[in-house]
Amino acid sequence: MNATDFPILSRSVYGRPLVYLDNAATTQKPRCVVEAMVDEYYNVNANVHRGVHYLSQQATDLHEVARETVRKFIGARLSSEIIFTRGTTESVNLLASCLSRVGHGDGEVIVSAMEHHSNIVPWQLNGFTLRVIPMSDGGELDIDAFVQLFTSKTRLVSVAQVSNVLGVVNPVDEIIRIAHEHGVPVLIDGAQSAPHMPVDVSAMDCDFFAFSGHKIYGPTGVGVLYGKESMLQPLPPYQGGGEMIKNVSFSHTTYNDLPYRFEAGTPDYVGTHALAVALDYISEIGMDAIQRHEQSLTRYAVGRLTQIPRLTVYGLDALLASQSGGPVSFNIEGIHHLDLGTLLDRLGIAVRTGHHCAEPLMHRLGVEGTVRASFALYNTREEIDVLAEGIERVTKMFG
Repeated sequence: MNATDFPILSRSVYGRPLVYLDNAATTQKPRCVVEAMVDEYYNVNANVHRGVHYLSQQATDLHEVARETVRKFIGARLSSEIIFTRGTTESVNLLASCLSRVGHGDGEVIVSAMEHHSNIVPWQLNGFTLRVIPMSDGGELDIDAFVQLFTSKTRLVSVAQVSNVLGVVNPVDEIIRIAHEHGVPVLIDGAQSAPHMPVDVSAMDCDFFAFSGHKIYGPTGVGVLYGKESMLQPLPPYQGGGEMIKNVSFSHTTYNDLPYRFEAGTPDYVGTHALAVALDYISEIGMDAIQRHEQSLTRYAVGRLTQIPRLTVYGLDALLASQSGGPVSFNIEGIHHLDLGTLLDRLGIAVRTGHHCAEPLMHRLGVEGTVRASFALYNTREEIDVLAEGIERVTKMFG
């Protein structure tokens, strides 16, 4: 990685150097990703899969090469198992809608106590009942309790590989194995794992996997739903329109093959190409190297922050046990998390405050919200020192 790859990181906020620690919300984009989007709009822009002319063919090639890049990145068997969506949220909504339409909407979905709202609300919208894997005070899922949640109505297990609040790496291999023993498929929410660690969906043997482009150094509005061919094939389309059809008449429509059956309308073909550029960028750095760097940052942050009086890090036991490179969520006794985040912002430090789209988890922790610092490949220990010093300064202001 070159220091000039991320121009935004050299800017100032309130006259102070920007310390960007909100990467779980979205990552900054390397110059090559932005330039790829500009180049395609200026030189290649044409609708894909629609035309015989040169630009359309060129744009189509870039779009389908991007699909193959994603396939390799997550270790899928077939490029037809890669469905482009607008992000993890749409990926989950797509699956929930399709499953409900094949008669599963009156069934149950097992989720965990630490899920993002996007892995809760879509199931409720489509008529599923949620059964919840409980969590210990230290942030670990209760696998013994998980085994007891299966019933004849269980249609799916859907869990985050990494918590967007606690940074905990959940035991998804064990969860998948247990679910498959009960004949139940599994969706893994990879929004917080794909950017930070190597992912191999074939080795994991998950049935579905979702992640977002904007959290993995790519553009906003692009995401991926992976599904095993055998799991996707029986599902009806998610939306109707162009591209998802073979033949249309006023009396009958036949649907397209995978993956196009689930990609109605003009896709964000510029975004998919830029996502591929982002994946190539981090693959060149190496996901193992990125994971080691971010794990080191997380351990350093935990060590630094836990020295601050009255500061509580949530899920600390599980975070340390899993050696995660994920986010660190904390509060200072006597200081509201919004006040702390606002004052840190005035010091040039960008952190996230609130419930982080995980209100049930906040209820489990017994708090209204937290401050969350989350790291990426471009962050440094020096920035964590700035964060700690900023927290100490704010703490003194509050006495």
